[in-house]
Amino acid sequence: MNKINVVIDKIMNAFLALAMLALLAGGTWQIFTRWILRDPSTFTDEFLRYALIWAAMLGSAYCFYKNEHLALDLFSSKASGVPKIILTVFIEAAIVFFVVYVFVWGGFKVAANATNSSSVMHIPFKYLYAVLPVSGVLIVITRIITYVMLFLGKKEDK
Repeated sequence: MNKINVVIDKIMNAFLALAMLALLAGGTWQIFTRWILRDPSTFTDEFLRYALIWAAMLGSAYCFYKNEHLALDLFSSKASGVPKIILTVFIEAAIVFFVVYVFVWGGFKVAANATNSSSVMHIPFKYLYAVLPVSGVLIVITRIITYVMLFLGKKEDK
């Protein structure tokens, strides 16, 4: 399991580093064209918007992987023993159901039915919306790995 975790961690880090590099390069170019050339680039404006969406969605998948996501643990932090285990299983099942239903299934439907394309870059919105099922699948895979390690006793609970 640790080898799988290392591979997933490296892949997700590479994706996020690439997204951050794209944001840095695009933002720098936008500033350069706006302030130095006095002719703002319309391409980078749209590119940065899409790169930020991809970075945010992949970043959310990474946060789920690292158990750093936003969570309301009002009840689970006060519970102990069997009720805590039942509550944890229920919460995690609800998370996986939501991610599969909204991100994976809904994101796939949105991406498959998108017919528009971006106005400046002329990229079909299918590619923009494809980040939903991609991040959803990453979240589900990483949650399953977390559950397996949790039940094998190899990882601390939240």
